[in-house]
Amino acid sequence: MINTNPSKAMKFRTKFVMTAVFSVLFVAVAANFFKISVLDNKKYQNMANNQHFASMTISAHRGSIYDSKGVALAKSATVYTVFVDPKQFSEDVKRLQNRIDKRNLDKANGNYVPKFDEEGNELDVLPASSDEFVAKATEFISIKLEIAQSKFSAALKADTQYKELKSKVEKSIVDDINEYFDNMGFVSIGYVEDTKRYYPQEDLAASVVGYTNGNIFYGVEASYNKYLSGVDGRTISAKDSHGNALPYKYSKTYDPKDGSDVYLTIDREIQYILEKNLKKMCDEHYIKNRACAILMNPKTGAVLGMAQYPSYDLNKPEEINTDMLYQKVYAEKAIYNPTKEDEEKYESEVLERQKRNKCISERYEPGSVFKIITAAATLEEKTIDTETWTHYCSGVEWFKDGDKDFPIHCHETGGHKVETFQQALTDSCNPAFMALGKLLGAEKFHSYFEAFGFKEETGIDLPAEAVGDIPPLVKTEGREAMTHIDLAYSSFGQCETVTAIELITACSAAVNGGYLLQPYVVDRVVDGDGNIVLKNERTVRRQVISEDTSAKMREALETVVVDNQKGNVYIKGYAIGGKSGTSERRSEPEVVRNLNDNNITEGNGLEYGASYICFTPADDPELILLVLADMPDNSPGAYYGSGVAKPCAADMLDELLPYLGMSPEYNEEELKNLDINVPQLTGSSIDDAVRILDEKGVKHVEYGNGIEVVEQSPLTGRTMAKDGCIYLYTEKYTESEKMVQVPFIVGCSMEVANQSLSQAGLNYIAKGVLNVQDGAYVKKQSYAGGTMVPKGTVVELEFETETFTD
Repeated sequence: MINTNPSKAMKFRTKFVMTAVFSVLFVAVAANFFKISVLDNKKYQNMANNQHFASMTISAHRGSIYDSKGVALAKSATVYTVFVDPKQFSEDVKRLQNRIDKRNLDKANGNYVPKFDEEGNELDVLPASSDEFVAKATEFISIKLEIAQSKFSAALKADTQYKELKSKVEKSIVDDINEYFDNMGFVSIGYVEDTKRYYPQEDLAASVVGYTNGNIFYGVEASYNKYLSGVDGRTISAKDSHGNALPYKYSKTYDPKDGSDVYLTIDREIQYILEKNLKKMCDEHYIKNRACAILMNPKTGAVLGMAQYPSYDLNKPEEINTDMLYQKVYAEKAIYNPTKEDEEKYESEVLERQKRNKCISERYEPGSVFKIITAAATLEEKTIDTETWTHYCSGVEWFKDGDKDFPIHCHETGGHKVETFQQALTDSCNPAFMALGKLLGAEKFHSYFEAFGFKEETGIDLPAEAVGDIPPLVKTEGREAMTHIDLAYSSFGQCETVTAIELITACSAAVNGGYLLQPYVVDRVVDGDGNIVLKNERTVRRQVISEDTSAKMREALETVVVDNQKGNVYIKGYAIGGKSGTSERRSEPEVVRNLNDNNITEGNGLEYGASYICFTPADDPELILLVLADMPDNSPGAYYGSGVAKPCAADMLDELLPYLGMSPEYNEEELKNLDINVPQLTGSSIDDAVRILDEKGVKHVEYGNGIEVVEQSPLTGRTMAKDGCIYLYTEKYTESEKMVQVPFIVGCSMEVANQSLSQAGLNYIAKGVLNVQDGAYVKKQSYAGGTMVPKGTVVELEFETETFTD
């Protein structure tokens, strides 16, 4: 008989296999359990929480941005996101209908007693039906939130317990909505707190402050976002077993932590002065590629003002507020008759350029302002003896370019003749500086270009900083090595490109003792408890030149202003050093195209950069100012830095210096010709009035036979030239008897203008930005020729000199 029972061996193998299988399964289950419960605990915990809880973010109040004196430049206002719980709304509607039905039954049975307020208005009035209320509520919400009625109707049908209706809703509107629905006992319309960013100063300092719109950030809003943003709060609400959110009252809110406040080094009033004068310059000189200005403390690197024109309204960042940038883009693209399609095609590019900070993100050829750097390197390397060195300028320098002779001209076509080092700087002589560049050599020149920070970011606390460029010392892929002609051009600022922030930082190093500093626009960051969490201070990147060399540069640049007032900023009572510059903008696309087509001449196809830099006090600078007009009117003689940027810088300083409390200190020559303040004479005896004026050395004319001054002209407190005349009246005269006609003197010399006004019985005051000298003429007069004014009136005259070519 066959034995069908398994053998011991078979049983053993079966047990072994089963044990092994179950062991493997056990290990797999245990490992997976360990993975879920330990390794992936957070992941599955979040999944579980997501099944049981709904979460809604509450935005933190973004910190404010203030100027140096606490004036708000950017703030966050409390607004609200209004939402509806569709499922709860249905319940609210049913409950309302029940109330209406009960009210109607009570009225039918005579059990309803209405209640009235003190003015006799019935309280707790119900609609005829719940459908009527829903219809009126839909219209009400549509009007209040400025949304389509269909949007609210669709929201009510959504299969959810949270449907957003509108964000960024003002509190007054939320209050109206709450009152409307509370009267009917509805709890399904809710709101959560949110924030809205706004900019009280609108377009002021727009490129510095920047703006935020969702995840898009510019300016300080971007660079200090981690301080400004704060930590968002959250509202957690429970869900039922089907995953539906329970009514909004079953929730917990975790309050947000507001962001810190940022205080800039920039002063609103200073910023306004810069922007106002940039606009004036742009309007007068037909600037094509924007203008910018930076005012900085050269001792610390603190930026007191950083402006560009045109600017844009930070509250409306997607609006293009000027045609200038459109025209620039069209010029680059060779679009001569732009269409509506062209405008739409390039709108985004124009918007991006409008938001770009020209001071830090755009490069340009610096022109003769760069001679400050070449001069400082020359003094530091002692490649010349400044007491004996001279160069003969014939108006052109010739260079070998292969088999050809290549000319580089001086702006003074007839040549400056023999130039010393100081004369070369004062006259802005290109050939002399080509000679200085040659003595330095390409390697040393490169070394100082880098040492002064032109091939690296300055480190300013703003985003999107560009860096300067210069032909490399050795050939690289796509670029030829610097030639002797490149070096010649670079020595007077024509072959390199820089940013405005690089240039003012480098020039600060040239006059502050030789220290290259890190500029900054934010002074401090302060948290909600008033604690300073960040404080920016003077940061030295390196010392580029010695204190001695820097002192010599200060003296040399002050001499430039004193000896060449025609091309520089001169303000009575202030010691100023400075340098103007004009460059050919050969890096601009439209100019490159014209150069390649050999279709370029002065005033036709060639564009320029006009700039001016100055500092004061000259012996110990506390302020340094750079003004750049990019691509002004390119008519012959109309584009020089001394004629475009210098007057703008002068107007700026004329306002800035008194505002900053920097008092004038007059030299002997200035004291002799100092303007006088008209004293209070009305009410004095004629004898006392005459004595006061005689002591001051002021001329006067008397009208009448009285013994007391009853009227005077000019009035008390006015300022007039020292050689003016005060008119004293001891009797009453009619207005017509006192009136005289203002002569037309625009274009007249100082001598002729003074004579004409004096003969007309008028006084004058020369606007203090120029020391009136030979060749100066009246550019503007405060009263137009032919105007009738009282005798003795002070006419303000603005003088201008012939343009200095630089």
